[in-house]
Amino acid sequence: MGQEKIRQEINKLNFSEKLLLVGDIWDSIAQETGKQPLPEWQKQELDKRYAEYKAGKLKTYDCQAVHDELRAKYGFK
Repeated sequence: MGQEKIRQEINKLNFSEKLLLVGDIWDSIAQETGKQPLPEWQKQELDKRYAEYKAGKLKTYDCQAVHDELRAKYGFK
């Protein structure tokens, strides 16, 4: 089935059906994620960042503080 035909079929779905479809698609992606090998450049970058983290050379941020800052910046409460 071509991409345009898929779009047409999706457009026929109601809101709830579309949400369920999105969930199914995400689940499918999650199952395949572990099967995809990382490119060598990405492995090297992750190793470098992890080494910097372990050596205390990276500044870390509390996730709640980051969320609060973004909410304040963009006017969300």
